[in-house]
Amino acid sequence: MNRDSLKLVARFGKVLAIVGFLLACCSSMVGQTAKPLTTPLDSDKSAADENSQFNSLDEEMRSKRAIKFAEKEHQDNLDRARNLSFLGTVINSSFKEKHSLDQEDLKKLEKAEKLAKGIRNAAGGSGDDVKMEKPPTDLASALRLFEDLTESLKKKVEKTPKQVVSAAVIDEANVLLELIRIVRALPPKV
Repeated sequence: MNRDSLKLVARFGKVLAIVGFLLACCSSMVGQTAKPLTTPLDSDKSAADENSQFNSLDEEMRSKRAIKFAEKEHQDNLDRARNLSFLGTVINSSFKEKHSLDQEDLKKLEKAEKLAKGIRNAAGGSGDDVKMEKPPTDLASALRLFEDLTESLKKKVEKTPKQVVSAAVIDEANVLLELIRIVRALPPKV
């Protein structure tokens, strides 16, 4: 080998060493910054994990809303029962004073009917298929019974836990609604 050939081989060796060094540096840098390899199965798992987290949060929020709604409905039903009891007392007291029912009392009676229907519906009942065995024949006894039934219904609603269908509350509300119909049919004066 001549001298020129040796120089060329030496240069080629140096260039080859430099290129090898640069490749080694580049590969170590790529290894440090590259994302881990994921398979389509891995990406499905991570998407499923994100969806399950989203679904569990969504379900939790729905559950909390349902609980708040049930609590509000229960509180509304308690308020209806208290208002109904108050109206029963007011209407009977007004009748005792005046010995008749005026337009204002009839409006209160209509409000009492709406409240009783609301209580019945909230308790899970519907329909007015109740007939009283011994309906009152005069307005005074009908209004005394009306006041007693409104107070009794209030106590039953207060004792009934949330989200419970109470047949006793439904039956009492139906009897009260029938009594309201009877009171309306009776002459408003004594």
